[in-house]
Amino acid sequence: MSLSDCRILELPRISDPRGNLTFIESDNHIPFGIDRVYYLYDVPGGAERGGHAHKQLHQLIIAASGSFSVMLDDGTERRTFFLNRSNYGLYICPMIWRELHDFSSGSVCMVLASRKYEEEDYYRDYAEFQEAAEKRG
Repeated sequence: MSLSDCRILELPRISDPRGNLTFIESDNHIPFGIDRVYYLYDVPGGAERGGHAHKQLHQLIIAASGSFSVMLDDGTERRTFFLNRSNYGLYICPMIWRELHDFSSGSVCMVLASRKYEEEDYYRDYAEFQEAAEKRG
């Protein structure tokens, strides 16, 4: 998999004068089943999150509130996405390094993941990730 497999997905949005509703169904709106949901919030100004890649995990990252940027890197190419709408999510396939930054005040980053937490699924060292990516590519 490569950076070209990562993309912004538009999620269903039901508009109503009382407020909008967006829903996400496994293997329908996103290309994987959901085993875990977590969210980042109260990220201090100037702080970065991420700084890792996954060997097998698929993710969808959503700016549930506020905004932030996500830099993706497949070991060869880099691309940055700006997320600021609750009905759009960034799909990230396995073997993509990610760094989240430029969090707005009060932002909430929601992540849908294809697997439960497994430390052995992580590349936390960029050089180790880059070496593995070269071998796969």
